[in-house]
This record gives sequence, C-alpha cells and structure tokens, in this order.
Amino acid sequence: MADKSTKWEDNVDGKFYVDEECIACDLCCGEAPDFFEMNDEGHAFVVKQPNTAEEIQECQSALDDCPVEAIGDDGS
Repeated sequence: MADKSTKWEDNVDGKFYVDEECIACDLCCGEAPDFFEMNDEGHAFVVKQPNTAEEIQECQSALDDCPVEAIGDDGS
C-alpha cells in the first residue's frame, strides 16, 4: 500500500494520492483520467479529488489496479 509520508507534493490535498513508488505506467490516468495526470518528471499524481460515488469508484479502480501499489486512499 502507498505511504502518505512519501506522497508527491504534486497531489492535491484529499483522500487519494500517489507516492514515490510510482513507475509512470500510466494505468491510473487511463482508469480515472479526470483525477490522475502524469507530470514532466515521470510520475503520476492526483490532480482532482473525487466527490461522487461514481468518481470514488473510478479512483478506487485505479488504486486496485496499480501494479506497484503507489496509490493511497488514506490521505488528508
């Protein structure tokens, strides 16, 4: 599971975040393109937090499918 103590500063504040384990596979951007983006340094980050149940499910799917468990859902 992702570690909020190593989350990227690019993440917007909130429940979901991407940490330093990200390998830039781009899966999260495909699963939830409104919420995850890639930066120029080569890692993903959360650009917007979900609000609705459907949006939360999109982000949860990205978390569940992340091959290196770099997405967390215990952020602040």
